[in-house]
Amino acid sequence: MTGTAHPDHPDHPDHPDHPAHRPAHPAHPTHPDGDPAVPVRALWWACRVPGLKEPFDTAHLRVFHPARPTGSDAERLTGEIPADPADAPYPVVVLLPGINVGQDAYRWLAVALARAGLVAVTADLVGELFAGSHGLTPAVDLEAASPAGWGTRPTSPLIGALLGALRDLGRRPPLDGLLDLDRVALGGHSAGGTVALQSAALTPGVRAVFAYAAHTLVAGLLGWPEGTVLPVGPGPSVLLLSGEHDGVIAASSDRYTSARGPWDPVLRTFEEAVPGADGASAWARLAGAGHFTACDPYDPTASRGFLETAAGDPTAPRALLGRLVTDFCRSRLRADASAGRRLDDLLGAPHPGLLDVRRR
Repeated sequence: MTGTAHPDHPDHPDHPDHPAHRPAHPAHPTHPDGDPAVPVRALWWACRVPGLKEPFDTAHLRVFHPARPTGSDAERLTGEIPADPADAPYPVVVLLPGINVGQDAYRWLAVALARAGLVAVTADLVGELFAGSHGLTPAVDLEAASPAGWGTRPTSPLIGALLGALRDLGRRPPLDGLLDLDRVALGGHSAGGTVALQSAALTPGVRAVFAYAAHTLVAGLLGWPEGTVLPVGPGPSVLLLSGEHDGVIAASSDRYTSARGPWDPVLRTFEEAVPGADGASAWARLAGAGHFTACDPYDPTASRGFLETAAGDPTAPRALLGRLVTDFCRSRLRADASAGRRLDDLLGAPHPGLLDVRRR
């Protein structure tokens, strides 16, 4: 037998906790400026990475998406909030990490991208690094980066694994039918940026690639002549960013060349490896930035932060880095003219916060 709930019970229509009395949650339209009012949620997932050996073959990822709270009981009880379908299907940005940098260091950027109307994915993969050591890695495929393997496949199997996981997630809630894997940006920091640059032209759906503190000079131990710069593209637009003070790149120069003196392999990559694109590709050097400016929080117990010489507050260059990346991705993936104008304004002289800018 059924009947009306007691007035003191939350299911009774007169009870103050009844859903009818809860405040309505207005729709949150996606905002091209990364409006903090746009709610962002993330879901956890895992995937196997082909070609790697157990137990170092499983990546754990987070997928950040614009959300639309409804105030439902399911949200209250589970913490799961639906994705906002208003601006779907959403282009996808894959963020690849530096060596021994956890994915939480890039959460700030993933959230900014989601607030700008994109879906961003980060990942942790513990695997083999070099000489038998292990750590967090973007899964560099050294054979694919060798003279014999170059151009045959992406230089990281993690890229395809993450895109495969996103295809699966795009067929189930909360992202069911909301992802556009024909509009993808590959991005990364340090080694993650290098494999993004090397792999963008070989990965279906990639329309843009960005990297911070990364280049495509290749180590001589792989069999390339000293000073070889591997090409980027052709195809995707490119955004390359350098820090004013990068102790890690400076300390690693002997991997690529025996030359001494000042050098910037990121700028050299842009000038020698990035094809002309009528100004659609750009390089910039951020004032006051170091190798780990892209990381917040930065974990000093791993990676090579002890090589940094930069001092000072990284907040300002990091904020500028985020604006450059989000406007670049939105303009290239969504053909957003206003984001393109904002990007041009940031890169245009006197470009406050940037020491130098080049366009191709």
